[in-house]
Amino acid sequence: MENLILLHGALGAAATLGALQQALAGTYHVYTLDFAGHGGQAIPEQGYSIELFAQNVLSFMEQHQLQQAHIFGYSMGGYVGLYLAQQHPTRIKSVFTLATKFAWSEEAAVKEVKLLNPEKIKEKVPRFAAMLADRHTPQLWEQVMHKTADMMQQLGRQPLLTTAILAHIPQPVQVAVGDQDNMVAIEETIQAYRNLPNARLIVLPATQHPLETIAITRLKHEIDIFMASVSALLPV
Repeated sequence: MENLILLHGALGAAATLGALQQALAGTYHVYTLDFAGHGGQAIPEQGYSIELFAQNVLSFMEQHQLQQAHIFGYSMGGYVGLYLAQQHPTRIKSVFTLATKFAWSEEAAVKEVKLLNPEKIKEKVPRFAAMLADRHTPQLWEQVMHKTADMMQQLGRQPLLTTAILAHIPQPVQVAVGDQDNMVAIEETIQAYRNLPNARLIVLPATQHPLETIAITRLKHEIDIFMASVSALLPV
């Protein structure tokens, strides 16, 4: 069976991918991990970055003796997966991104960071705040959110997946987005798909940004189709 690593999104944790991991477990060797500073992991002094999270994945692969793997990345996890594919093409066999934001600019970062206000979240969506607190304990979820905001601002200043860089990612890539995603525009997803030389595109109907709004059976079906297409391209 092929190795498949599932990467969570911003403010997420490996546990958020548990149901998907279970659904895929009979078909692939499925792995998940918490990025540094997520899921209770210590928050790094240098803060969050895509480069750091990519190194987390490489260290995980070394620890589990995975010479190569396919990547499924939700939201920020998809960005990390593509960055890994570009930086380490011999290690990453393919990437499936879901609800990944590609169009980073200073303006886009400001818009995203406005949503990452712990005090407003405590006031307006206390259940979400409680969920984040449970997800990241013993770390403070407010600090996780602040570090995430800092990372987004850095991405706004210096995106790592520019049009030119996407054009030099040779691996098969599946790009997926929901048609009701209010954080990732269909237009930016299509643009990324067009820039990637070996990509497929899916727009999921009646689907918002949160992972829990997507039926696991549908997501597994799409991953299976993509993985089958990748296998057909690989040498026997």
